[in-house]
Amino acid sequence: MSEMSAGKGGAVDQVAKRWWLFLITGIAWMIISLIVLQFNLKSVYAVGLMTGLVILAAAVNEFIVFSQVDSWRWFHLILGILFALTGIACLFYPGRTFITVASIFGWFLLFKGAFDIIGSLELKAEHELWWLQLIIGIFEIALAFWAVGYWRGSAYLVIVWVGIAAMMRGITEIVTAFSLRKVKKEYAAA
Repeated sequence: MSEMSAGKGGAVDQVAKRWWLFLITGIAWMIISLIVLQFNLKSVYAVGLMTGLVILAAAVNEFIVFSQVDSWRWFHLILGILFALTGIACLFYPGRTFITVASIFGWFLLFKGAFDIIGSLELKAEHELWWLQLIIGIFEIALAFWAVGYWRGSAYLVIVWVGIAAMMRGITEIVTAFSLRKVKKEYAAA
C-alpha cells in the first residue's frame, strides 16, 4: 500500500468503495459523446442548447465528485459552480454567436485540462495510468485554444469539440474508477 493511501486512512477507503460511481459516470459520458457526435445541426440556437446541456452534465459530475472526495474538494465545488453558471448561460442565450459558444467552451476545456494535468501529476506515484490523464489534459488545453481561435467554424465543428470533450471526460472517469477499484483491493488485502 502506498504512503498516500496509508496516510489518508478511512477517507480513501470510503471513496474507493464507491469506485463504481465513477465507472457509471464515465460510461454515461461516453454515451453522451456518441449522442452528441450524431447531431446533425445547422442552427446556432440548437448548438447553444446542446452545449449548455453538456456543460450542465459536467457540473452535476463535479458536484458528485465533490461529495465523494476529501482532497481538492474546494476545486470540484468551484468547477461545478462555474460549469453550472456557464451551462445556464448557454441555455438562456443559445442564439449568441459562435464567438460566445467557442469562448465558453474554450474556458470549460481550459479548466478541465488544467485540472487533469495537475491531478495526473499529483497522483503519479499512486496511479499507473497517470500519463493517460496527463495526455488528455494537454489535449483538452490544446482543444481549448483551438475552440477560441477558430470561432468562425460551423455548427458541426462545435459539435465535434463538445463530443470529443465528453469522450475525454468519460475516459478520465473510467480510469479513475479502475484506479479506485485497485485502491479498494489494496485496502481489502491489508
